[in-house]
Amino acid sequence: MRGLDEHRAAALALAAPLPPVLVPLLEALGQVLAQDVTTDGPLPRWDNSAMDGYAVRAADVAAATAESPVALRVVGDVAAGSDDEPAVTPGTAVRIMTGAPVPPGADAVVPVELTAPRAGGQAAGDHAWATTGGEVEVRAAVTPGQHVRRAGEDAAAGDVVLRAGDVVGPAHVAAAASVGRATLVVHRRPRIAVVSTGDELVPPGSPLRRGQIPDSNSWLLAAAVQDAGADALRLGPVGDDPAALRRLLHELDAGGHGTVDGVVTSGGVSAGAFDVVKAALADEPGVQLVPVAVQPGKPQGLGRLPSGTPVWTLPGNPVSAFASFEMFVRPAVRRMLGAEPERPRVAAVADEGWRTPPGRAQLMPVRRVPTRDTGTGADVHVRRATARGSGSHLVARLAVADGLAVIPADVDEVRAGDTLEVLWT
Repeated sequence: MRGLDEHRAAALALAAPLPPVLVPLLEALGQVLAQDVTTDGPLPRWDNSAMDGYAVRAADVAAATAESPVALRVVGDVAAGSDDEPAVTPGTAVRIMTGAPVPPGADAVVPVELTAPRAGGQAAGDHAWATTGGEVEVRAAVTPGQHVRRAGEDAAAGDVVLRAGDVVGPAHVAAAASVGRATLVVHRRPRIAVVSTGDELVPPGSPLRRGQIPDSNSWLLAAAVQDAGADALRLGPVGDDPAALRRLLHELDAGGHGTVDGVVTSGGVSAGAFDVVKAALADEPGVQLVPVAVQPGKPQGLGRLPSGTPVWTLPGNPVSAFASFEMFVRPAVRRMLGAEPERPRVAAVADEGWRTPPGRAQLMPVRRVPTRDTGTGADVHVRRATARGSGSHLVARLAVADGLAVIPADVDEVRAGDTLEVLWT
């Protein structure tokens, strides 16, 4: 049997980052940058006010207090977005709003709540403002630069604000927009075909006769593909007809269903008399069907179809399909996206014990439980997601799992208190 790590390496080797594409900002959300984003000018682009108030010369109001205010003549207004530049000269001030450019001659801003109009004025919100041509009393001193956002304090011209390899989130979209980018260069999102197989499968919601079950795998794997950041093309279920399955796979490989960057099948790879995937791919020189020393998920296959499309063939039992996708397919999909292929792994303490299969690694669905002090110093404690363990058919309880505990092949038993490596899913 092939070892778990060896098969993971073979599965990942089928993938490479897809070519870069230029997309509008919102379409880039969740995708991976293929190119740095730099500034073409300073951010902010000019000195601007951090407050609603009055732009002044700090020297003019250095002695201002509430008991002894300093009066300044108001010579203009600057609102956010305005390109007006009324000059501030000794003894004058300019009304200014948050975000507006600081006018020439001013080196500080006095917040409006520290001022009052000398006579008349106008009310706006909670404060009274001196109008242009009138006078404002400044009742507190400010220092040069106070309440001013300096040009370039966020980023200098030519700075890298987003790096290739970043996964684009809302903050990345905002950063790109702030430097004037309406588009981003990202790795193309892969499109993965998902094919479930088996005469026993019927669409969810259909009446069941004896021997039939709802097809959960195609939905499971299509959802897993999309959760990994790719687009899923869900097909099937396909019956136990090797010729029909072979035709479908060749159509996918040839682009008959649009561009497909990979194919994932479930079922039909074991040693049964009706294992359709095994029969359909038996003569494909680019595909290997191999047993892997892992439980669940021993029967596996991977390779390339004649035109080069990667294919991963997974077992049909749902827990096996889920664990196999996480270990073998998801990392490859993430690599196509140009992203970090691996999920986070943490050390966790087992709150209970169980037996493991001799000579095979085990992928045990586990759930996180409240931490209690066991003297180990670990912050995370886990139990099996179901008392039945890693049984490959236990799909109904799979939803309570928070991750997969990866138990090495040379471990025969997990004991309560053991520290495990857990792949968070």
